[in-house]
Amino acid sequence: MGIPKFFKWLSQRYPMITQQITREEDCPPTDNLYLDLNSIVHNCIHGNDPKRHEHISQLEDFDEVWASIMRAIDEIVHTIKPSKLIMLALDGVAPRAKMNQQRARRFEKDRESRQKDEKKKSGEKKKSLFDTNQISPGTVFMHELGVKLAWFVRYKLNTDPMYQRCNVVLSDTSVPGEGEHKMMDYIRNLKTQPGYDANTRHCFYGPDADLIMLSLVTHEPHFIIIREVHEKRNDKQSGVSRADISTSAKL
Repeated sequence: MGIPKFFKWLSQRYPMITQQITREEDCPPTDNLYLDLNSIVHNCIHGNDPKRHEHISQLEDFDEVWASIMRAIDEIVHTIKPSKLIMLALDGVAPRAKMNQQRARRFEKDRESRQKDEKKKSGEKKKSLFDTNQISPGTVFMHELGVKLAWFVRYKLNTDPMYQRCNVVLSDTSVPGEGEHKMMDYIRNLKTQPGYDANTRHCFYGPDADLIMLSLVTHEPHFIIIREVHEKRNDKQSGVSRADISTSAKL
């Protein structure tokens, strides 16, 4: 869900909790990396750039989208360089209370989109292929994404030493629960295992400020959060920086 403006308030009040990562060498050592894939999917499809979203909307298939998502995942993994675990988590079916809120938000977004299309002259613009409401559990798009990610994991385990040295876990939309809570459940289960190292260094990747709260309630002594920096371009369009130029909140 996120907590509006919480990260901005926290980083301004306690500026020493953040550091800018501009090179791979700046990234602190990490054992376990947990990726909230929904944020990566949204960034790869539209980010803060309307032109990018318009381009994706006119594609005949999603091959370019799959490739963009896989490149983003690979870039983050090779930047953070985890040594023990890589967990990729997509949002599954949410709890009922959250589901009601999601339905209201998505119906409103669909209504606004229809009203916008009605204002345009018919036939002048090609019908949009992609609607961001498709980034929801149960859609064909998310099912295909899960299949592509399973292939991606198998391919990387066979070809990439960075993945081969780690235990790679993929939790797609068929597993209930939001991505961040599935990652939390994994950490809780990990801590119950015999021989668990209390000094394990964890790293969350995701923009939601509730990750800060979730990381604190684990009571793990070594926890960082990687967030992408959103910058204003000179042409007054918003852009999202590359993953290796990010802000990490040390908690």
